[in-house]
Amino acid sequence: MAAESRVVSVQLADVSSRSVTETPSIRRDPIAQVVRLATRPVSVVWPRPTVDHWGRDQRLVEAIGPWANLRWDVSVGGEQLLPRGGALIIVNTRRFALTPISTAFALGEALHRPVRFVGRPDTVPFGPLLRRVGGLLAQPDEIAGALRDGQLVVLGAHGSANPRFAGAVDPQLVGAAIRENVPVHVAATLSTMVSRQARVEVVAALRSRKKRRGPLAEVELAEHAQRRLQDLLDEMGGTRTGVPGLGWLGEG
Repeated sequence: MAAESRVVSVQLADVSSRSVTETPSIRRDPIAQVVRLATRPVSVVWPRPTVDHWGRDQRLVEAIGPWANLRWDVSVGGEQLLPRGGALIIVNTRRFALTPISTAFALGEALHRPVRFVGRPDTVPFGPLLRRVGGLLAQPDEIAGALRDGQLVVLGAHGSANPRFAGAVDPQLVGAAIRENVPVHVAATLSTMVSRQARVEVVAALRSRKKRRGPLAEVELAEHAQRRLQDLLDEMGGTRTGVPGLGWLGEG
């Protein structure tokens, strides 16, 4: 009799624990579910591991994708100019916007391959969550490692209040691409605070007219990327209308 009572108590405790961890309110709340999935071990969340060695979880990205599409409706152009291997993609960013993240999601969907972005914090809970969707720390060594591994990495210029203004580009972060000898592309982006419509236009890789080494090469490439971004933004006609100029077809 005592053994039967112990079995019943264990079964009740098991049911109680499952009801606490998987309540209907959690299942109905997509935000809580995403955070829960991002912070739990992979072997518990999914039957088979889906996290690569850079921390990106493909299954989580696929789960978040429909929610991201509710916020952004991004049209992508020029993605065929990107290489199959590693490359750094520099984009202009509007202040307080998530431009590198939305650009990485849009390019990844268009190319059917992982695209990472620079700028995740190294703090809980946002750091681990953004790492699961492709975020990298804004550190030259981490960017260089991803480029060396053949990854596409989106780097945002300094944010500006005007979406048609290209902010400065960090030379130290661009230097990772120089050291790894991978191409550097720029992609002009246009979006608004109130609209879902957004555009991402990628152009051919930048080509430096001077062969330099060291810090000067990093500074020159960063300034070249900023100028090219500004030229592209001046050519774009808007988020819904306008045809890019002939400069889209030429060298970056």
